[in-house]
Amino acid sequence: MNIKITGFADEIAPDLITQVASVKSLGISHIEMRGVDGDNLIYHTTPKVLEIKNYLKENGISLSALGSPLGKIGITDDFAPHMEEFKRAVEIANMMETPYIRMFSFYLPKGSNPADYESQVLDRLSQFIRYAENNHVILLHENEKGIYGEKAKECKKLMEHFYGDHFKCIFDFANFIQAEENTWNAYELLKPYIAYIHVKDALLKDGSVVPAGYGDGQVARILGDLIQNGYSGYLSLEPHLFEFKGLASLENTEHKTVIQTDKALTGFEAFSLAHEALQKILQSF
Repeated sequence: MNIKITGFADEIAPDLITQVASVKSLGISHIEMRGVDGDNLIYHTTPKVLEIKNYLKENGISLSALGSPLGKIGITDDFAPHMEEFKRAVEIANMMETPYIRMFSFYLPKGSNPADYESQVLDRLSQFIRYAENNHVILLHENEKGIYGEKAKECKKLMEHFYGDHFKCIFDFANFIQAEENTWNAYELLKPYIAYIHVKDALLKDGSVVPAGYGDGQVARILGDLIQNGYSGYLSLEPHLFEFKGLASLENTEHKTVIQTDKALTGFEAFSLAHEALQKILQSF
């Protein structure tokens, strides 16, 4: 089974030293870096980025992707400053020697029809993708509640327009559940385009997040099919099993995640629980 486990280590702790020590203790050698030492990686200075890079290298940790917030602005918001943030993220991805940047397809006005904003979404993404092509990075589009690509139908439209060497699909089980999608149906639509997996599960009854295999995301069925068909990419743990520092700032307030656990967990406990649940699924194959 040629897959690699990674994850959002900022759900363990905000500081780099604890993040690295924690993933190493679980035998994980990759991080999908989002928040670190007080800010998203893409907002740090160049000296700080190089300091992070050197510490990771010293500890045998590689980045699977930049967990950027790119595309998490309103479709009617000013795009020009966001494009500058995108260019900086590309620069940092190259500095960190990872080709992958996680991104989104813009929040739509509440209750709107995605078709009404499709042309604006496509125009903005085309600008991202042209720049990515010229700067040797790969954009990974994540399905996310509230954005244009919330549901599989719109995700597929994006892939039909742009899928290629520099634009591919992340599949996130819980996010589809929270968008009231059947994950197997979504998977069947998007299977040819999937290059990266976010591992978290959720319950259809209220959208609350649970460990992989404990919700309605059909995680084992989908991972089994992917692996049987030769998937050899990353499985990225995104536990969301407690209110980790920074969660509120990552989500549009209209689409806040409900988190379901039996007790309050530390960051490391939550991450370990998510890792154990994933390992249980993988060992069943």
